[in-house]
Amino acid sequence: MPVVRNPEDFDRNSGSFFERLVFNHRPVVIILCVLATIFLGFHASRLTINASFEKTIPSSHPYIRNYLDNEKELPGLGNTVRIAVENTNGDIFDPHYLDTLKKINDAVYLIPGVDRSWMKSLWMPVVRWTEVTEEGYNGGPVMPPDYNASPDSVAALRRNVARAGVLGTLVSNDLHSSMIIVPLLETDVRTGAPLDYRAFSHELERTIQAQQSSGVKVHIVGFGKLVGDLMDGLAYVARFFAVSAAIATLLIFWYTRCVRSTVLLVSISLLGVVWLLGLMHLAGYVLDPYSILVPFLIFAIGLSHGAQKMNGIMQDVARGTHKYVAARYTFRRLFLAGLTALLTNVVGFAVLMVIDIPIIKSMALQTSIGVFVLIVTKLILIPVMLSYVGVSKKAAARHVDDAQAPKRRKINELWGKLDRFTQRRWATATVAVFAVIGVAGFIGSLNVKVGDLDPGAPELRKSSRYNLDDAYITAHYGLSSDQFAVIVKTQPNACASWANLVTMDNLAWSLQQLPGVQTVVSLPGIIRHVTAGQFDGNGKWQTISRDQGLVDSAYSAASVAMPDATNQACSVVPIVAYLSDHKAETLTRVLDAVVAFGKKHNSDDVQFLPAAGSAGIEAITNLVVKSANRSVLLMLYGAVIVLCFITFRSWRAVIVALVPLIITSVLCEALMVALGIGVKVATLPVTALGVGVGVDYALYLLSVQLGLQRRGVSLAEAYRKSVMFTGKVVGLIGFTLAAGVITWAWSPIKFQADMGILLAFMFIWNMVGAVVLIPALSHFLLPDGLWARSAGEQSTTGPNQTLERTRKADDRPADRTARLRSAR
Repeated sequence: MPVVRNPEDFDRNSGSFFERLVFNHRPVVIILCVLATIFLGFHASRLTINASFEKTIPSSHPYIRNYLDNEKELPGLGNTVRIAVENTNGDIFDPHYLDTLKKINDAVYLIPGVDRSWMKSLWMPVVRWTEVTEEGYNGGPVMPPDYNASPDSVAALRRNVARAGVLGTLVSNDLHSSMIIVPLLETDVRTGAPLDYRAFSHELERTIQAQQSSGVKVHIVGFGKLVGDLMDGLAYVARFFAVSAAIATLLIFWYTRCVRSTVLLVSISLLGVVWLLGLMHLAGYVLDPYSILVPFLIFAIGLSHGAQKMNGIMQDVARGTHKYVAARYTFRRLFLAGLTALLTNVVGFAVLMVIDIPIIKSMALQTSIGVFVLIVTKLILIPVMLSYVGVSKKAAARHVDDAQAPKRRKINELWGKLDRFTQRRWATATVAVFAVIGVAGFIGSLNVKVGDLDPGAPELRKSSRYNLDDAYITAHYGLSSDQFAVIVKTQPNACASWANLVTMDNLAWSLQQLPGVQTVVSLPGIIRHVTAGQFDGNGKWQTISRDQGLVDSAYSAASVAMPDATNQACSVVPIVAYLSDHKAETLTRVLDAVVAFGKKHNSDDVQFLPAAGSAGIEAITNLVVKSANRSVLLMLYGAVIVLCFITFRSWRAVIVALVPLIITSVLCEALMVALGIGVKVATLPVTALGVGVGVDYALYLLSVQLGLQRRGVSLAEAYRKSVMFTGKVVGLIGFTLAAGVITWAWSPIKFQADMGILLAFMFIWNMVGAVVLIPALSHFLLPDGLWARSAGEQSTTGPNQTLERTRKADDRPADRTARLRSAR
């Protein structure tokens, strides 16, 4: 393209129809963008932060449907908060402690969102004791109805606790704390809106703090509290977002040394985030602890594409081209490559929508919306704005005049030496090294685990208050918070039949033998205990009698003592296995045993269905994540292959672009193994995100390289020019994004720290693969003379032919400086 110093000498009707539409109506484009910013900015300010329990689970999976269809019959086996109230100065039979426990219990009972009918504690009448005396059955609430803090009433409470069998469940083994079990509703009964977990968590804290007294310490676990803590930690996420943006700004300025273009680039990148947040609110979405990272991802992708546009304009301005003409030249050169890269990102993120977990589907859709926003803000708005603002001539001159910038000359010489990787010796060594690294990474990735690998909540640090509370409850209670519940469905009023009880008892016994199972609580076990009680506690009667009359009598007593052991219709019975941890191996072991048992014993009379309880739901989630992990990668790479082939029109070029991405994905999984990070809801999208961003590097580099090779330029020269035109910016963006996200490693939210480490690794390796492995692979797959073998390919046009025309235009007789600029 010729150098045009005066915009009046430029043919404004040249270029494509879309280019003329944009640049011949620049004021209209800017006004439309301003109006869109005002409108979407208003809606972005109204975006709320919340989470949903059901959105974190694969709600359409058949096993989860079993739980959702019977949710009302299974109180306390889904979304439940557990509050352990500890007496630090004695045991639970201290009147002062009991008074404080009552105040906390009554206050929590009134918090909106609590399912009050199934709330349990020593002060709730639903918690009962039973015994068999010579006069018959005797029982009542564990807390004596006439309790008055006197020694006699405290002694009565002590006897009732012993008779109720709540030691290790509602009362700690050391008698120093007791539990308040708080099932939650998914909606706020006052408004009908989804329960605001952040507000619930804050209200819970305020309520407990208002009633708490000296000598009493409270420990809280459960999904509602976990999400509340995560959303409180989102303030830290915003801080790290600001730090990442600041680092990106400084590095971009270090590269350009142009204040105006740097500010413009970062501002429009942030503008894309504002548009995304506004569109999310219009679409009815909210920010949750997982999708909060989507805005930064859109900022990062936008920064990558914007830097390429700014770099192209800066090079044209340095050659003497007017800023308006330079903006149009850059638009012509890079619009199609940038559009293809962004569409590849959209497809890559959209692939995640096949995963049967609503929160991942929504994150994928939100990211795809954000990438569509970038098509306007980065591919159109940045060139239009730079056509007005331009770049500093001094900064532009630094990019082409080595005599004025000796340090930059050395850097450019270093970049120029990358063409050595197109030589056989360097290419062979590079391919061999990457092959060894790839094989080693693949072997390591075979050990990647699915699910959580640590106790407690892996989303938070081990030192977090939530995980310390979880550790306390696990250590002091015989039954952990990891419940795996099997849903047993029978005909109405048939749950207590002898045959069904025996089959249920066999399953409970089978689960009890599995490693990782602490104990199993089931209706048959309760009936055994009650039956023995009917015969003076004789151990010989610890059985399920064939006499249906005895069974019915025991069932009547059991349903009074433990009303949640079955539903009122005696058609749904939970068999609850309490697990020692929620590691993937433990959950898989239990789930496999339940599924195998069900296949063998399911009939029209009785069905054994997985699964409910926190551990049961997590087991199904792990199952979905495991099956989706590989299929998502295959679909993602399939989409990338198709789009790259459309762009390059060469299967050889597709392989060159794809191999570095595959190696990076394999090494990412190997890194997860080394760091003890499992594949789960929080980390499953990372590989797709890394591939979506990494493919941009290959598209920009290869599109320039192939455009020149098809015009007859040698591979070494074509790669050298592509590096000088787009490769340096690829390196800059790779380091910029990695430097930004690596700061997440210090986040108090562990899954954000994990994502930061993994994304930083993938950004760096994708960049290294693009600038080192692409030329090495090109030596073997895209050698000199390849395009000359086909006249059709020789005449093929592409989005970057203009680079060759620019080279020819600049080859006219000129002074030495102009020739040096042309060489670059």
